[in-house]
Amino acid sequence: MMRTTGPSTVTPSTAGRVRWTPMGLGILTMESGTGARPARLPREGRPDGRPGPAGHPRRLIARAGGEYLFVGVPGGSGTPPAREPAADVLLGPGDICFYDVYEPPRLDFPEGCRLKVFLLARELLGLARSDVPRVTSVPVAPTSGLGALLSPFLSDVADTLGASRPPVGEMLAWNAVNLLATLATEHLAEQVRSEEPDTRAALVPDILEYIDRYLTDADLSPETIARAHHISVRYLHKLFEDQGTTVARLIRRRRLAECRRALTLRSWENVTIAAIAGHWGFASPTHFSRVFRAAYGMSPREWRDFAARGGRGTGDRTGQAEAPP
Repeated sequence: MMRTTGPSTVTPSTAGRVRWTPMGLGILTMESGTGARPARLPREGRPDGRPGPAGHPRRLIARAGGEYLFVGVPGGSGTPPAREPAADVLLGPGDICFYDVYEPPRLDFPEGCRLKVFLLARELLGLARSDVPRVTSVPVAPTSGLGALLSPFLSDVADTLGASRPPVGEMLAWNAVNLLATLATEHLAEQVRSEEPDTRAALVPDILEYIDRYLTDADLSPETIARAHHISVRYLHKLFEDQGTTVARLIRRRRLAECRRALTLRSWENVTIAAIAGHWGFASPTHFSRVFRAAYGMSPREWRDFAARGGRGTGDRTGQAEAPP
């Protein structure tokens, strides 16, 4: 499996303490306020070797002792622009905070805090490079719907994964990655909605709901979406241009996510990969395989085989997809 986050790229101060699973999930647990140095999140050097942007990184401040969860993913590349001083972010126990491993935030934590860090490639989360600044902008509070469910689960995974036997450990890692991908998708959508001007706030969620409703329709296109919402295609493109994406890219990402999930479900295991791709609107199996590999770093066949070995079955209980008739 392609992995852009791994033991060879994490800073030496933390690389030896990160536990890596076969599917590319790394886990590190550390305490704040112990030793001469303050706690620091794992970081990576940029692939091109260039330094990060000028200025000080943002500071995360813990409001109280307790447990805090972090998800580190590689962000952008190239020459980052100089930035304005970043605003401090207050965290509470149980918060889940995504961060860019190329530019980790500074931590201002009192003694007695326990930090549990998950490291993985953004491709495993289904994120584009342009999505990383949004998902890392604010933490996921444990009071949010999905955050309340995942915070205790991820904490338990960090504690038990290392002591679990390989079949159980791989299943836990598999479930953790899939749930983190779901969390990243929901968190990204929340940030996109919060950025919309008031005049567009009501329209964009309707469009996103329409896309999900007709995702299996091969004729779904900017033209049909614009017609259904009584707007011009140009205005539709403007709505998503402001979010740093395109309508076609959003549709493809959603279809790929559904195909990826279907390939892990027992209810779809006798359905061919070409049929799954066709069900979710991909007319060409060859094109589907190419964009699937580009998004997730492996072919659909490799993904299905890996799921069969490493913990397939969770989607049957939580997913909405059903095998096509």
